[in-house]
Amino acid sequence: MTRVRDRLTVQPLEIVPFYCPIPPAVHPRIKEIDNESVDWMLHKQLDTSRHQRKRLAQCDFGGLTAKTMPYGRTGPLIVVAKLHAVLFSLDDGLCDEAGATAHGLAHATSRIMRILEAPVPEWPDDSPHAAALRAIRLELTEHASARQLRRWIEGMRIYMSGLVWEAACRRDRSLPSLNDYAAMWMRAIGMAPSTALMDIAGGYELQDEDLDRPEVRALTEMAWTLVAWDNDFYSRNKEIHRAGDNLNLIDVVAQERGCGLALAQEEAMAMRDRVMTLFLRLREQLWPRAGMELRCYLVALGQFVRGHLDWASACSRYAGSYGADGVVRWWKTRPSDDSLAPLPIPSIAWWWSQLDTGYQRRSQFLNERHQEVETAAGTCVEGAGAATGCTGLVV
Repeated sequence: MTRVRDRLTVQPLEIVPFYCPIPPAVHPRIKEIDNESVDWMLHKQLDTSRHQRKRLAQCDFGGLTAKTMPYGRTGPLIVVAKLHAVLFSLDDGLCDEAGATAHGLAHATSRIMRILEAPVPEWPDDSPHAAALRAIRLELTEHASARQLRRWIEGMRIYMSGLVWEAACRRDRSLPSLNDYAAMWMRAIGMAPSTALMDIAGGYELQDEDLDRPEVRALTEMAWTLVAWDNDFYSRNKEIHRAGDNLNLIDVVAQERGCGLALAQEEAMAMRDRVMTLFLRLREQLWPRAGMELRCYLVALGQFVRGHLDWASACSRYAGSYGADGVVRWWKTRPSDDSLAPLPIPSIAWWWSQLDTGYQRRSQFLNERHQEVETAAGTCVEGAGAATGCTGLVV
């Protein structure tokens, strides 16, 4: 197993600042969203441990939802926050901190997927997590079209398959390769079902042909990866302390490169900043050729990356692991690496091939189109148009 006691080189690291020049935003009903989701979580009795229930109640599901989807309608956003509560409980109780096996998770996740595909009638032996996800699936029918529900279920399938991979990795004697880690961690982080909910929350509907465009697929995967890698930076110390393993980007890079952890963290952050730079540039390139709904989605992807970092910077789940002095410089104004050359990671290198020839150059630190796209996100009211600049949509 990749346990701390088996790998003497594992040590806590001071957090490094993040480059994300996307303006912050927050939904005005953040407290209502959080209260509703916490009350629901306690009612569903997802965890029997009093300590774990208290810990989950302090995770700020409302803050995560209100900052990553500040443009959304309140009803769907409460469902999103409930989903966050279930996934966090599932992550702690069934995956990271419970010594899960791939065998056990394959059984649990297969049952969950069948419930999402056919939510009625109830099963007599539903687990609390399965019952909660069944309730979320049924509640989503009030807000989503059949096509949107199909996309969300497929997002959950991607996530569940990632959990099985993660459990297998945690039982291995060595860490996975960087290529495998990049390919699979974006799936196991749970972003696929989250991005599938963005148009539902925003009150518009994306077309399949837009989501299937290679540039859009690349941008979606980049958003998944940025959230996954950002989580690795700020949660690494917490995972070592509570879960007892080092399955994260920094340690994978250290193994791959045969270097120390400090240098690995520096290289990992440079990789992360390369992806952030590509995300901004490719989104800028696609913007003139995107319709109203797709533009909303492009902005929403960036807002999720930024909102996730805003939430993590204040979340008590991680605050105690940031550093010895508790003082953290969270943001930086420039990327540590702004190259538009592809990262030497085969599983994600295709993202860079989506750039037009004219964009194959080093980026500018200030992206005028990016700033224009995001300006409206700072002040939000309920509905898609206010936060995304996509006026004329259903509010």
